[in-house]
Amino acid sequence: MLYELRIYYILPGKMKIIQDRFRDHVIQLFMNHNMKITHFWEDSDDGNNRLYYVVEHENMEMRNLNYDRFRNDPVWIEVKRVSELDGALIEKQESIFMKDVSFFKNK
Repeated sequence: MLYELRIYYILPGKMKIIQDRFRDHVIQLFMNHNMKITHFWEDSDDGNNRLYYVVEHENMEMRNLNYDRFRNDPVWIEVKRVSELDGALIEKQESIFMKDVSFFKNK
């Protein structure tokens, strides 16, 4: 399994909009494209204005294929367009890719 930690640096005043977009649309769209979000966080320091989440992927090839499908989904394209009528929500996005280690089993 491949785990992708995605970190979004949210533009000032846009955190609620992006959280609503995830809650109302993106989580379901990800599921439609075989991407499972396992965790979601916001930074404990409001001044950092960051949103974090982990997506499980079978492997990097499937990750890339599923994201391509998601990005080209007409529903996503419209959701993004409408939610960004007043400007972009994200300043930048980072991804960190991780895999399980053999010596630790989460119980």
